[in-house]
Amino acid sequence: MAATNAPVQPTDWKAAAMQKRIRGRYRAEKRFKFYGLAAVVLSAGFLAFLLFTMVSNGLRGFTQSEIAVPIDFAASDLFLEPAQLEGEGADAALAAADIEGVVRDAAIAEYGEDGAALISNGAWLRVRDALAANPELLTSGETFWLQASTELDLGSRGDVGDRRSASETGAEMITVWDRLAEQDKVRRGFSWTFLTASDSSDPSLAGIWGALKGSLLTMFVTLLLAFPIGVLAAVYLEEYAPKNRWTDLIEVSINNLAAVPSIIFGLLGLAVFINVFQFPRSAAIVGGLTLALMTMPVIVIAGRNAIKSVPPSIRDAALGVGASPVQVLTHHVLPLSLPGILTGTIIGMSRALGETAPLLLIGMRAFVASPPEGLTDPATALPVQIFLWSDELDPGFIEKTSAAIIVLLLFLLAMNGLAIWLRNKYEQRW
Repeated sequence: MAATNAPVQPTDWKAAAMQKRIRGRYRAEKRFKFYGLAAVVLSAGFLAFLLFTMVSNGLRGFTQSEIAVPIDFAASDLFLEPAQLEGEGADAALAAADIEGVVRDAAIAEYGEDGAALISNGAWLRVRDALAANPELLTSGETFWLQASTELDLGSRGDVGDRRSASETGAEMITVWDRLAEQDKVRRGFSWTFLTASDSSDPSLAGIWGALKGSLLTMFVTLLLAFPIGVLAAVYLEEYAPKNRWTDLIEVSINNLAAVPSIIFGLLGLAVFINVFQFPRSAAIVGGLTLALMTMPVIVIAGRNAIKSVPPSIRDAALGVGASPVQVLTHHVLPLSLPGILTGTIIGMSRALGETAPLLLIGMRAFVASPPEGLTDPATALPVQIFLWSDELDPGFIEKTSAAIIVLLLFLLAMNGLAIWLRNKYEQRW
């Protein structure tokens, strides 16, 4: 039986069934747009809430309450002469003098029996530094603006902490601050101590410089190792490695390493660099080596993608005018792929800067009271410092934690901004 070819009927767009399908498509498209917009608004809302919470709590961490304490060294029991604070024996003389007791007695003389509770436990260190800078103060009197205690500092804001808001001591400190403020004996200003000091058990003396310097040294070691090795590995795998099962296995391994949890690299650093090579614990060089292992796969992947994005016509043109393969790579491929390589590197470094778990495992959670001087000195990092402060019971560390988070966020934003600038500056369009 002969087959009959029925003519194809044109679609009837005005039919009821087709109009219903069209309306359904339009509704689905509107729903899809709404879901996307809702996701963006929700994400922006969570980000705005996070930033508002951090900034509102953290800005107070950049300020410090101070109380005026007049000290008459000539009438005190310090028994120091200006000549003793000059020369090689000055440090020993200051260490032997009871400066802390003189400061405590001066606070009690000025503010009564509770005067010692109004100043920080480490406020006498500011007096010691002042005497070291100007020994002539020993022959006269001077009014020092010393760090206020945590209780008085909270009272300066009408706050006594969540667990002490109903206590009589907290309410009394608010009253004390108001009374002293009327007498111009207390003030609140920017805290340079927070930016220049290291960790301390007293929140009024705690600062981020030690942790920030430790992070900078750690990032220096990470960049020094991860960047050249990662770029060279990307160049070899993309330009020179033969295409066989071994290189396929290497590529798969690198991709898997980029997704390995960071704590695994911390265990690797502990087992290899500390237990095998006997590097010092809690040192910036160990932290840098560990984070370099974690960052290197990210740089290799970003470098390979950047090299692969260079058009083959660039290579063919360079080879056509007589350039060698090495010249093609160094004069054309690498300069053109540099924006992508640098962007991937900085993003990997930003991830390493915010890591805490690997550094905890290699011992960089130690209490470090002075900034590290070298790569092998005991050090901590800014994320670890934030973690340690968040676990403190003293309510004065709450603001310090939020302020340190602000510093870390600014550091990360600066690195990401640098990545965007480098990409826009060196990006080539074909």
